[in-house]
Amino acid sequence: MVKKKETITDSGEKEVPWWTSCRVTLAILGFFGFINVYALRVNMSVAIVCMVNQTAIRMKDTSTNSSSNVTIVPNSQCGSAASAGKQFQDGDFVWDKSTQGVILGAFFWGYLVSQIGAGWLATKIGGKRVFGYSMLAATIGTFLTPFAAQTHYIFLIALRVVIGIASGVCYPSMHALWGSWAPPLERSKLAAFTYAGSQVGNVVTFPLAGLLCKYGFAGGWPSIFYLLGILSFVWFVLWMIFVSDSPSQHRRITAAEKNYILSELKESLKSDSEKKVDVPWLKIATSVPFLAILVANITTDWGVYTLLTSIPLYMNEVLKLDITANGLYSALPYILFWAMINIAGWMADLVLSKCSFSIEFVRKGFNLAGTILPAVMLIGLGYVDCTQPAVAITLLVLGVSLTGFQYSGWIVNHMDIAPAFAGVLFGITNSISALTGILSPYLVGAITKDQTREQWQIVFYISGGIYIVGSIFYTIFGKGEIQAWARDKTIDAAESELLNGTELQVKVGNDTQKEQSSNHVC
Repeated sequence: MVKKKETITDSGEKEVPWWTSCRVTLAILGFFGFINVYALRVNMSVAIVCMVNQTAIRMKDTSTNSSSNVTIVPNSQCGSAASAGKQFQDGDFVWDKSTQGVILGAFFWGYLVSQIGAGWLATKIGGKRVFGYSMLAATIGTFLTPFAAQTHYIFLIALRVVIGIASGVCYPSMHALWGSWAPPLERSKLAAFTYAGSQVGNVVTFPLAGLLCKYGFAGGWPSIFYLLGILSFVWFVLWMIFVSDSPSQHRRITAAEKNYILSELKESLKSDSEKKVDVPWLKIATSVPFLAILVANITTDWGVYTLLTSIPLYMNEVLKLDITANGLYSALPYILFWAMINIAGWMADLVLSKCSFSIEFVRKGFNLAGTILPAVMLIGLGYVDCTQPAVAITLLVLGVSLTGFQYSGWIVNHMDIAPAFAGVLFGITNSISALTGILSPYLVGAITKDQTREQWQIVFYISGGIYIVGSIFYTIFGKGEIQAWARDKTIDAAESELLNGTELQVKVGNDTQKEQSSNHVC
């Protein structure tokens, strides 16, 4: 990170902090927040493997297939799924593949409905409370999950919908926060670091849940939900204490950092006294750059959600791994995914600050890398069987981790084209794309009824093809500059109120530059 300094005409030169700054503190707390968001999302993907009585379901499926003249031939070199699965005790629930798909997809029904309203609400009252209290609701729902499952699977489905509703507001509210906190030349790295917490949530949850399935308290799998609920509640308390909606509201921020952020964002920030949120809904709906982000969100989420909800099942059905190894290997892709998100964020900001490339060029380039390469890896994964677990895991790790480049592509692009409405835009795109989280687990369950490699090939072909289509569309129609409909009409008032009439300059290295708008091209 290049040191930034601000020169204030009446008080000399002051250094703008980075490592001790409030914006980095927000990034760290946001990072842990998204660890919890994804921990509460994916816990069911592992838990369901040991909640279900695999033996009873397999016997039922065998009986059904025999009556319809369908024969399933296990790979003798790998052994049967039954022998692999018996390394842990079967669960109590006899849920068939379709029911499991509905349970795994139920989260996204709730996730679908809450995001647009969350983006608007976060823009109106600030993202701190929206993010914090929604996570508290998801935490309570997580604590109730074992009780719901033991009562009836319909109750469990309803509860997962509620958790989805609560979790759905997190990305839009965080986007709204960064719209008020992230200077343009730091936007990629700050957002990437924060949202990388989602992948760490996967990394932690998959192996932890696998271990708790076998060795946990309260009967094994219930301990997954109890422990993750406790950790999420601790985060909620810290978030409510240390986070503010904007630099001007923060009680511990330095004057140097506050003035630096506000001057960098003066073109897009509303004044704190501006309570009315005038969202240009029609102009948003007809904006081609926004529609490009929407298509990118839908198509990439199909691949992401397919893998997120189905990796443990793939490990069990095709690679024949027991639940402990399943959890460990399911986490591996997300370890590198987390690293790739942060590397890509720093690379994107470095390219913008050191080179002559436009924001649009960088967003499209990183998005291409984060879609085409994973598509190739996933298609190749379909041709690997349980006799080649190392190859399968390598392709899976690369296929998932390389999507991290998208975080410096279309994901941060909401803030490029409309910083003041970033939360609203993300709420719209992520809400619509949540449909893929509903459809993909159900489709995977329908396609892989016989649990064969050939059926999983179809799953990976579909995901890879959708990745490629979305990437092409975004490359053609995406933009990097603030759109006319997103420019704030109260710039002069905001500057007068927030900067107190002080003319600010930002000093990067040895070069003093005038403040630049968020469509900055280095």
